[in-house]
Amino acid sequence: MQTVETTNEGLKRAYKMTITAAEVEARIDAEVKKIAPQVRLPGFRPGKVPANLVKKMHKDSLMQEALNSSIQEGVQKTLAENKLRPATQPHLHLDQDYAPGKDAVVDFHFEILPNISAPSTGGLKLERLQVEATDTEIDAAIKQLAENQKSYEAAAKSYKAASGDQVTIDFEGKVDGVPFDGGKGEAMAVVIGSGQLIPGFEDQLIGLKVNDETVINVTFPEDYNAADLKGKAATFDIIVGEVKKPVETKIDDAMAKGFGLEGLDQLRELMKGQVEQELNGLTRTYMKRQLLDQLASDHDFEVPPSMVEAEFSQIWQQLEMEAAREGDPEAARKEMEAEKDDYRDIAVRRVRLGLLLSEIGQTNGVEVSQQEMNMLVQQAAQQYPRDQHEAFVKYLQENPMAAAQLRAPLFEDKVVDFLFSKAEVTDKAATREILEAAIEAEPGAKPAKKVVAKKPAAKKGAAMKVDAEQTPAEKVATKKSAAKKGDAEMAETEKAPVKKTTAKKPAAKKPAAKK
Repeated sequence: MQTVETTNEGLKRAYKMTITAAEVEARIDAEVKKIAPQVRLPGFRPGKVPANLVKKMHKDSLMQEALNSSIQEGVQKTLAENKLRPATQPHLHLDQDYAPGKDAVVDFHFEILPNISAPSTGGLKLERLQVEATDTEIDAAIKQLAENQKSYEAAAKSYKAASGDQVTIDFEGKVDGVPFDGGKGEAMAVVIGSGQLIPGFEDQLIGLKVNDETVINVTFPEDYNAADLKGKAATFDIIVGEVKKPVETKIDDAMAKGFGLEGLDQLRELMKGQVEQELNGLTRTYMKRQLLDQLASDHDFEVPPSMVEAEFSQIWQQLEMEAAREGDPEAARKEMEAEKDDYRDIAVRRVRLGLLLSEIGQTNGVEVSQQEMNMLVQQAAQQYPRDQHEAFVKYLQENPMAAAQLRAPLFEDKVVDFLFSKAEVTDKAATREILEAAIEAEPGAKPAKKVVAKKPAAKKGAAMKVDAEQTPAEKVATKKSAAKKGDAEMAETEKAPVKKTTAKKPAAKKPAAKK
């Protein structure tokens, strides 16, 4: 086997590898010798099938396996001898003139990770904005919990449905007048204004009464789960079976006991803990932003273009999905295009910070223990049907890069915690409004002492919803989680395509698990 370097430019490397026919043949003979004793063939005693017959019987598969293993071994040997750390899997190309019995010529290229000098962990200065959980916030959390537990009572048959009411409907969806799979359902309860269904559907239920029949016109979103319905105009034949009005849940000991608690005082304590946990999360986010800003300003090195392109593609895909949900999708897309270079800069920043945190972690002995990794695998496996758990675990065992992606978010969190422990931290009291404004502020901006009428982020358009602080490791985790959630929802979507992805239930419902 002979390997020659053909490209060495920046982080790009390319090689030409020649594997002789004799080497491939030798691997085939070695494999035949290994498997021949296990081969069973009529007319021969067990283990006595001639090697040349075994070789003839499995000629094609043996040849393919021998060639593949030779190529992989050659690539790994090249990486090891040249002490190269590939940023992505090498791209392989077997010469099109190759045929069994001839030498195999393989071109392969890849990008390597940059050599980053061990970053210093000294000199970091962070501000920690501390916010206390106020009675107002705790009351708001309890009120939200009560609203989530809202019950409904049947209205008079002459009553016309209004926003907030629960309407039970039978429906059949059609595209171009033709019913589509999964578009029919019975006795589906819908709360008007909940956002449970695709845009425009719920609003058209307002004013309907029991036994009313009507036709609703909607357009499926561009990011809808069912590919054959994306962006399609559709009609739904509706029959109203029941209309119910909401009955507010009274906030008292009885409500708390409904969650298995002793009373309202215990519920307040639980809600206080939940609010404090949320505020601590915001404080950490602000501190992490400061940390990443300092690291970004102190380090500038070349990053692999393929990693940047992959990161940018994910950002752009996110923006496309957000734009499709905007009131004026075309305007949102124009804004995206105008700021395309800015998003590419964000991709570069994310990749650079991800590589930097990885280097800091490795240099300082930050590790994800085997026990922690086992827990990650178990948690990830829960996103799949039980009969697929074993296959998922085996996939991770056989694919180190997939396992590394699963491990990366936790590793990064541990590196961030390590850097927090090395930084000079100054505590400062603040309000939630000041903390949230500080998180949204431009890099380097100081927290305001007072916050006035902050504009909702949604008004800035879809193009403003990308987090520049989210490094690749975090984003991978987010993406995987969202993809698995989508898989779980597909089953429900196929039964009732009018449903869109529903929001996660508020964490305030956790007290129900208490005994």
